[in-house]
Parts: sequence; C-alpha cells; structure tokens
Amino acid sequence: MKRIAEIDFLKGILILLVITFHLVYIEHLYPYAKQVVYTFHMPAFLLLSGYFRGKQKEPKRFLLSITWLAVPYAIMESGYIIMASILPISEHIDNLSVAVFLEKLLLNPIGPYWYLHTMILCESICYTTGYLVRGHGLPQMLLAVSAIYLCSKALDIVSFTMAAYFLFGFFLQRHNMQLTSFIKSSWLSVLLFAILITKQENLNPSTVCGILIVYTSMGGILLLSRYATSKGRQWVQYFGRNSLSLFLFSPMFTIVCKQFVPFLSFDPTGMAFLILSLTVCVSGSLLIAWAMDKLNFSRLMFGKKIYSGRI
Repeated sequence: MKRIAEIDFLKGILILLVITFHLVYIEHLYPYAKQVVYTFHMPAFLLLSGYFRGKQKEPKRFLLSITWLAVPYAIMESGYIIMASILPISEHIDNLSVAVFLEKLLLNPIGPYWYLHTMILCESICYTTGYLVRGHGLPQMLLAVSAIYLCSKALDIVSFTMAAYFLFGFFLQRHNMQLTSFIKSSWLSVLLFAILITKQENLNPSTVCGILIVYTSMGGILLLSRYATSKGRQWVQYFGRNSLSLFLFSPMFTIVCKQFVPFLSFDPTGMAFLILSLTVCVSGSLLIAWAMDKLNFSRLMFGKKIYSGRI
C-alpha cells in the first residue's frame, strides 16, 4: 500500500505523545494532560492499524503477516514481564511462575505491548469472520463485533472499546474510504477538541465525547502538518514511518531517563527533561532498529532483511 505523507505525520506525532507520557516524571507533572492524551493516542493508533491491516489477504499472506506481528510482541512482552518481576515498577509481579508468565503473555499483557496483542486478536477475528462470510460486509461486521465482544466481556482478554477503534478502521478500509477524506483537518476540529477536553468527564474514549476527541485530535494533527516547517514535517513523517520501532524499543530508554531528573530539577516545567528524554528514547530506538538491520536480526524479528517501519 502506498504511503500517505499526512498519515505518516499523524503517526509521528502520536508516537511522540506515547513516549512523552510513558515518562513517569512528565506524567506526574502533567496528570491532566496525560488524561487528555490517553483519551486519543492509542484509539487513534488502533484505528489507523485497523485501516492499514484491513486489506484482503490470501491465507498464506495473512499467516505471514500475523506471525511477524506476533514475534516482536512475544519477544518484547516476554522481556517486559521478566523485568516487571525484577524492577519496582507499578506493574511489579511478585513470584513470577510459568503459569503467570503464560497468562500475561497470551491473555492479559502488561505494559505498552497490549496494543500489539489487541491488533493480533482483532485482525485474526476479522480475517476469520471474513473467510466465513466472504463477500457479505454487514454479516461479517456483526460476526466480528460479536466475537470481540465475547472476548472482552466473557473472557476478559481485550478491551472492547480499544478493539472497536481497530474494527472501525478495518471496515473503513473494506469500504474503500480514503483516510484523508474521512479525517477532516480544519480549525473547527481544533476548536471542538479544545472545548471537549475542558471537562474531565469527556476524557473517556468509549463515550460520544471521547470518540469526538479522538476524531478531532486526528484532524488537528493533520492541520498542524500544513503549518510545520518542511524540515520538521520530514522528521515527524520519518518517526511515523518508524513508529513500530519507536513503540517497541522506547520503553527500554524511558526507564533510563529517570536518572536525568536530579540533574534537571532547575527546570520546574520539565521541558528540559522532556527534550533530553525524547532525544534519548527516539535516537536509541532508531539505533537499535538500524543495528538489527545491519546484523540481519530484522529478518528474525520482523521477517524482513531491512525493516521498512510500516505498521
């Protein structure tokens, strides 16, 4: 699928926001801003993921696609589970056992990698239901929604709200809707977004106001791309093209960035800490991706000799 520059810009801003509010110091300094960003950043990512992974595939291509999504998930989530049993983090695991490890890996992931778990589950359900009711859009949609609702409410292995955003993107793709036509980049989006986030009760992506926040945030970011400098736009688009690498590897660096806090305490706004930490997290993640390409590890983790950065 041909890359869309505006969508790469959107993904670039979203992944920078993901990293920003994975920094504990920043999320404690700006708790309300964290609530606002958490309302839209992962729902927007899931909508985009559903759209770009919603293209019809042959069974062999589907199995390859899902495998090379599951491998990086399994590797990174396994590492996170092990580290959670060692480090004193909020999701600390006491007495890690094989049963606990498998439960977290297969059913209830911890840390940021739940996003990949949701993608794998949703795409598998969408593909299976599409195969069962081939050529029938509405029955497939109803069957997929029912299956994911069952996984959410009966099995408790996925958030139905988050899965719904993936499903929506998936069906936008199946109905040949252009994303840049669906997402309206206008000052009206910015104004509506600004009004909606003033009330805390709106900061819930499962409500009507929360859905509007997700939609208007995407439109506002696309509007921002028009006013960014050419160089700034190119950098953000580059981050967007490499959003999976940044998502996978940045948690390794957000932990390290805690050590910067005592040295940057002179800045009460936390902006000096944020700039330094983002630089470390982004450059470190891209360096790992580059090293994996050079050492031919990308073939083992992503199924490609040179990882393209597409999610």
